Amino acid sequence: HTFSVLGFSWEAQNIEEHCQSSRRHRRCERSQSAEKPSEYTQRGKAFALHAHSHAQRHERIHTEKIPYEVIHCIEDFLPYTSLEVHKRTQTGQKLYECKQCGKGFACPSLLKRHERIHTVEKPYKCNQCDKAFSLKYSLQRHIRIHTGEKPFKCNQCEKAFSHHCNLQIHRRTHTREKPFKCNECDKAFSQFGHLQTHRRTHTGEKPFKCNECDKAFSEKGSLQSHIRIHTGENPYKCNQCDKAFSHKQSLLIHIRIHTGEKPYKCNQCDKAFYDKHILKNHIRIHTGEKPYKCNLCDKVFSRHFHLQNHIRTHTGEKPYRCNECDKAFSHHRTLQTHRRTHTGEKPFKCNQCDKAFSHKQSLLVHIRIHTGEKPYKCNQCDKAFSHKHNLQIHIRIHTGEKPYKCNQCDKAFSYKQNLQIHIRIHTGEKPYKCNECDKAFLHQGNLQTHRRTHTRDKPFKCNLCDKVFSRHFHLQNHIRTHTREKPYKCNECDKGFSQHSSLQTHRRTHTGEKPFKCNQCDKAFSCKHHLQTHIRIHTGEKPY
Repeated sequence: HTFSVLGFSWEAQNIEEHCQSSRRHRRCERSQSAEKPSEYTQRGKAFALHAHSHAQRHERIHTEKIPYEVIHCIEDFLPYTSLEVHKRTQTGQKLYECKQCGKGFACPSLLKRHERIHTVEKPYKCNQCDKAFSLKYSLQRHIRIHTGEKPFKCNQCEKAFSHHCNLQIHRRTHTREKPFKCNECDKAFSQFGHLQTHRRTHTGEKPFKCNECDKAFSEKGSLQSHIRIHTGENPYKCNQCDKAFSHKQSLLIHIRIHTGEKPYKCNQCDKAFYDKHILKNHIRIHTGEKPYKCNLCDKVFSRHFHLQNHIRTHTGEKPYRCNECDKAFSHHRTLQTHRRTHTGEKPFKCNQCDKAFSHKQSLLVHIRIHTGEKPYKCNQCDKAFSHKHNLQIHIRIHTGEKPYKCNQCDKAFSYKQNLQIHIRIHTGEKPYKCNECDKAFLHQGNLQTHRRTHTRDKPFKCNLCDKVFSRHFHLQNHIRTHTREKPYKCNECDKGFSQHSSLQTHRRTHTGEKPFKCNQCDKAFSCKHHLQTHIRIHTGEKPY
């Protein structure tokens, strides 16, 4: 704990150390352990008559106006001179001044302890590791990490603690005591440190600044967690899998994925969650609440991090930088994903086959191959897709949208891949070469199809008849001869077509477009087949 009196603060461990190191305190302990012929009792405190002066001083605790947090520690100062030193902190008396910085202190021991900040003196060394401490008591506390000693036991439950202050804090979980009250609002806290942190919500103070970027924080722990974004440090490792985390709480939540524990249940539906925050976010689905509003536009969000991500669309900020290359990202998750391009890590493994993925979303999409799930349905026709992106591309068949335009000619395409292939017509590039003959192709799919002319392979079989095909889309077109399906509809008239190419040809009857030009004369045609027939006039070819 930190005990504040008139602007001066003492940490609980420092008070305890001060008392333990005091011979006067030991005399006080002997006097309290001696025979007590009669007792003076006030608010449950007992004193021997021969220490009546101690009782009188204790009584003043109840009559004088001393802050609540000090009353609990006054007993450590019962020897008169120690109490006098403590009272100086109330009056603001600081008789001992530091020559390095001018700070004043109520007693020499506090000054001596403070001076170690300037000298960086750490005389108390741990013989188990390399750590050293400026205070003997801090070393004693640290040693318990190695020994595992937990001498402070709770008499309400079986829990034990290595530090007395942790036991005191724990006891309040049984008593529900919240002695530290905010004087700005009605909130109360079980720990003084929590009150100090809370007060900053009123003052707006952010004393903990990152020296890598401009961010500042109201809590030291938040700064330490933030710094790991810059360092990439993930000190908390899962012993069930290879994952590591920058926050301890993230590891604890992650472990529930292995245990299957979902302690947070929604009282509106049957869903349960392994993370409290996920439940909170889920509840907003029922309530429709969107409490996070952008002050730069009118958009509102149900989750705070969605708002933070959105704000960066206004500011263009990219605070997450890769320490392997110069790339920067607006989202931490995008940085994590990017890092895998350097490490080659594929942490998302399929439990149905041997495949692994660097992105969780890629795994989820892949799993649908095994389950056959197609959750994304077209509202124009009966088609469904396993991936949202595939649905978005498919919808362009109905809308006729062609967002990908060639900068060499007037052509436009529904798919980016088709534009990339088309550009090779202008560049003459044919990167896919057949190793059986000299032919080369613009597209890998065309090479695969061509290879079947060598192998005579026809892997695509119709399950309604015995026909087989060398190309998948030929099979799809064939199946429609059985089903009479015509999924490609013209948005100018009511006609429907079984093949997309037929729809494209038909649309030219509305637009008047004639893209197929004869290089022997000025004639042009809306259909490639008509051009091929016309060319025979010039060549004299008579194939039939």
